[in-house]
Amino acid sequence: MAAGGGRYFGRLLQLWGRAQIPNGSVRTFFAYPRTKARSGLVQGSKDICLRLWRPKSGTADAIESGEDVVFRWGLLLIPVTSFCLGTWQVQRRKWKLKLIADLESRVGSEPVPLPLNPAELKELEYRSVKVRGYFDHSKELYIMPRSRVDPEREAREAGQLTSKPDNGANVITPFYCTDLGVTILVNRGFVPKKKLKPETRLKGQVTDEIDLVGVVRLSETRRPFVPENNIERNHWHYRDLEAMAKVTGAEPIFIDADFWSTVPGGPVGGQTRVSLRNEHMQYIVTWYGLCAATSYLWYRKFIQKIPF
Repeated sequence: MAAGGGRYFGRLLQLWGRAQIPNGSVRTFFAYPRTKARSGLVQGSKDICLRLWRPKSGTADAIESGEDVVFRWGLLLIPVTSFCLGTWQVQRRKWKLKLIADLESRVGSEPVPLPLNPAELKELEYRSVKVRGYFDHSKELYIMPRSRVDPEREAREAGQLTSKPDNGANVITPFYCTDLGVTILVNRGFVPKKKLKPETRLKGQVTDEIDLVGVVRLSETRRPFVPENNIERNHWHYRDLEAMAKVTGAEPIFIDADFWSTVPGGPVGGQTRVSLRNEHMQYIVTWYGLCAATSYLWYRKFIQKIPF
């Protein structure tokens, strides 16, 4: 009786748990489709299973497609931005080269009388001025180390891997302007190390009243990695006009004597170097190079659809 009841109950579960579907397929209690084979065994049908259980992904595909579009055009901003920055650097380089040319033309311009007004001096940097007076050699200052500015030598050595510039110092000497009644600072020019001490170049220590032409220079701020000025040892690494004026008792007015001020045995004048930072060509190569590389990668990825 118990055995018959169990068989009857199992039959009910079988009838409830599966339903007949066309072509000999049946759906089991767990909704997995099965197909009767000729041998009488029930085998799983992958095709029916995939059709029955494939998710409705229309919305998901749309979201994924939208994300792909944003990602694609977002990446395109990298080469576009790089191209714009490279073009901006081209314009910056043109502006810088023009500025350097203007400053160089100032150096070679007709000298004007030196003004004492600080506001006027600020507008006259790299401008030639003329003064009359005499030097006070007892208060020399030395900006060092320096190499001699020699355009002819630099032109000969252009493109060479190595060069042997003259190393030494620029001699800064107080100059009393008899026509203005003030003492200023004059960069007389370059001397090699062996001529640093005044007693080694007595012939060039001019004591007479002279007319002098020079180029106005302003105070400098210390650049990174440049040592501090050593006032006690009289070793100066950059132009600090306030400190120099305090040590020598001069006004914080500074000019570079021109080359024609050079006297035999003395410092070599004309040590003005028009030095403005001009690294725009490096930036141009960097930005345009980045633009080209990222444009090529974007084309391969999204146009040719070549996987990386």
